[in-house]
Amino acid sequence: MNGANPENSNDKIYWLDVPTNVDRLVRGFYAVCALLLLIDLLVPKHGAFAIEHVFGFYAFFGFVACVTLVLVAKQLRRILMRPERYYDR
Repeated sequence: MNGANPENSNDKIYWLDVPTNVDRLVRGFYAVCALLLLIDLLVPKHGAFAIEHVFGFYAFFGFVACVTLVLVAKQLRRILMRPERYYDR
């Protein structure tokens, strides 16, 4: 779309191009996350370690693991990245 008026162009508008749909989707994800966190109160835990019995442990652990993976991947990119014309030589 690139700033073009959608009514005057033949570009197809997808459902994720509408900001209200994106907002609904994000709110839906937040609602699912909150529901899963609340379910954590109802499910009995049988973990091997005491920390596994803390409310929201797995949610927190998953978030920290995801952030850690992203940060490690950014550092690996610096090591493994090749110049743009590397294979043309």
